Amino acid sequence: MPRRAPALRMGLLTDIHYADKDTRGTRFYRESLEKTREIVKALSAGPKLDFVCELGDLVDSAGDLIDDHTIAREIRYVRTIETEFARLPCERHYVLGNHCVSTLTKDEFAENCGAQRSWYSFDRRAADGSAGFHFIVLDACFRADGVGYGRKNFDWMDTIIPDAELAWLEADLAAAREPVILLAHQRLDGGEHDPTTVRNASAVRGVLEKGGNVLAVFQGHHHQNLHAEINGIHYVVFRAVIEGSGPASNGACTVDLHHDGSIAIHGHLEQKSYNL
Repeated sequence: MPRRAPALRMGLLTDIHYADKDTRGTRFYRESLEKTREIVKALSAGPKLDFVCELGDLVDSAGDLIDDHTIAREIRYVRTIETEFARLPCERHYVLGNHCVSTLTKDEFAENCGAQRSWYSFDRRAADGSAGFHFIVLDACFRADGVGYGRKNFDWMDTIIPDAELAWLEADLAAAREPVILLAHQRLDGGEHDPTTVRNASAVRGVLEKGGNVLAVFQGHHHQNLHAEINGIHYVVFRAVIEGSGPASNGACTVDLHHDGSIAIHGHLEQKSYNL
């Protein structure tokens, strides 16, 4: 059965972790380059997309030491995977992941790919103007003391949305005139002791629920397919590109946002499909 036409259609992928280094456990770093090429081909061959978002950890650390050599190597990784990602014939957005700034600073990462500010929002409308959506990109790459991640100055489990960003989020939601989709790397839906979840997630969820206009939160970081609904908001974790070996061990999706606020996630390969 053909899909019904959405108001907007976006592409999503996450946790590419590209690096020219040996496999560790289930993470096949070098294979992420070819996997990204395959995803770009699949998304480019499908229905036209309004934009694509990568939900964080575009690259992985170039080494344990920080020096001019490892910084230059990490920048090369970013530029290499960005070359493939940039082949998509549509607008691109990037969520900042903890691995993106393990070796680099936030500014260095953004300067070498298509990333914008680390947190921001934007609106997109259907081509016929009949419906619109408001998108929010969050940055949880901050320590509990409010210091931003960069150059291995952090423990990946010490992650928060800082007060200034939380205040901005509350104001942005209050000003939004369209249904909201939030894009994040670290999870906002896990329990208090879940290491992949932002430490002040309950406070962030409180802001989202107070806004009353958030349809869904799309997240990476956990690497596995997950879905939960909390107080009327859908939280979806997407499958990581890095996980597993071989072309079939890959995952991405397209997301159809409909005029009535329903959401259809069409999974590719290991990414699950959902109707929200």
